[in-house]
Parts: sequence; structure tokens; C-alpha cells
Amino acid sequence: VQLQASGGGLVQAGGSLRLSCAASGNIFRVEAMGWYRQAPGKQRDVVATITRGGIINYVESVKGRFIISRDAANNTVYLQMNSLNSEDTGVYYCAATTTDWEWRYWGQGTLVTVSS
Repeated sequence: VQLQASGGGLVQAGGSLRLSCAASGNIFRVEAMGWYRQAPGKQRDVVATITRGGIINYVESVKGRFIISRDAANNTVYLQMNSLNSEDTGVYYCAATTTDWEWRYWGQGTLVTVSS
């Protein structure tokens, strides 16, 4: 499984960005996809996930602001990020897991910088 992420950039606080992650390869093995974030000097943490069956989970800090969605026909997952603040700054990684729930597939990171 290969993942290609895009959509990061520089945005002012309060603004919005949309990240995209296109999956290719052995897509049939993918059970869920998600977005992780690594803020400067911190570990990589999950932001949002969506399963093949459409079950969605968000980390508490982004609930009500971020929306994860998918286009099954194009094997693409999106992360719509609204009301961005400085704590959302970081490198965002797209990830995928199979039925063993090991997040073993990773895209290249895309940098999101929120200026105050």
C-alpha cells in the first residue's frame, strides 16, 4: 500500500486547509485510514481515523473543527481542518492499517503551519 499526502501549507489562525491522501497498491487489505500529527518537539499522535465501514474517531482537541472523509471510488481520504490554531501546527501524516490494526503504512508528511 502506497500513500500520497498533499494539501499542507501556511494559514492564519482561524483559517482552513484540506489535506488529501491517495492510496494505491493492495487497497483491498486496508481496513482503516487516518491522519497523524507530529508537532515540533513532540511525538506523532493520531488526529482522526476512518474505517472501511465508515466509523470515524477524532482526538478530542479537533472535535467540531476537523472532518475526516473518504472517496472510496478514488481511494482517497480527506481531512478538512477548520478554525485552525497554533496548536494544530505540525507535520501531518496519512496512515493506513489492515485488519491487524498495526498502522504500518505511511505517506510522506505534509507540513501545516498556523500563524497567529
